[in-house]
Amino acid sequence: MDLSGKAAIVTGSATGVGAASALRLARKGCNVVINYTKSEAEAEETAAACRDAGAEAIVVQADVSDDAACRALAEAAVGKWGRIDGLVNNAGTTKFVEQSNLDGLTGEDFLKLTSVNVVGPFQMIRAVAPHMKAAGAGSVVNISSVAGVTGIGSSVAYASTKGALNTMTLSLARVMGPEIRINTICPGMIQSRWLQQGLGQERYDKLLHSQQTNLPLQRVATPDDIADAVVWFLEAGELVTGEILLVDGGQHLGYAPLKGR
Repeated sequence: MDLSGKAAIVTGSATGVGAASALRLARKGCNVVINYTKSEAEAEETAAACRDAGAEAIVVQADVSDDAACRALAEAAVGKWGRIDGLVNNAGTTKFVEQSNLDGLTGEDFLKLTSVNVVGPFQMIRAVAPHMKAAGAGSVVNISSVAGVTGIGSSVAYASTKGALNTMTLSLARVMGPEIRINTICPGMIQSRWLQQGLGQERYDKLLHSQQTNLPLQRVATPDDIADAVVWFLEAGELVTGEILLVDGGQHLGYAPLKGR
């Protein structure tokens, strides 16, 4: 799909992977909806960068756990450009809790994470589907996590929701074709402010060093690395749907014996 002149929604795109994905799309000539929940100033900065790259961009506040807000995001894109060609379901949340600490999570925590990480993407897909179907083509990329494959992540609740998102990708890919392709990216650790704040600087630095030393590829992703995969799914993967792509430097394989390398 030639992205020039197309339109895409990127949820949670004020910072991090969402912002990097929006900017990558803008550089391809794709107009973008920048979405945020709280970070308005950073969303405006991302939109400005997209405009500087030569695309049009609008900023829309919306909480994807709210179905009406998801529908409003879709209508904003249609109202501005008359089309929706791509959707990047990047908005997500977690609660950092050691997995052995069963008392560190409540039922409310599970419901909150599920509402954003699973229900939110479903509601966004439902909101854009009629427009993509009417146009005869569309592509959805869900941002999941290697936690949804390995069960190891910031909390049991987080890993569970990402596993559910992976399964939902398979379910919807079967029924949304032939017009709409749905794929998922599972990053490993990403070098990001979000993870620094969640883990604290000391734990973050230790984890980063450990992965850079011991992962098979000895690399930890940046937001731009994940954005590259996002753009590939939207632009080039025209015969790919229902795919769950791990972009994790080999993290899912476990640490390799790399000493002396």
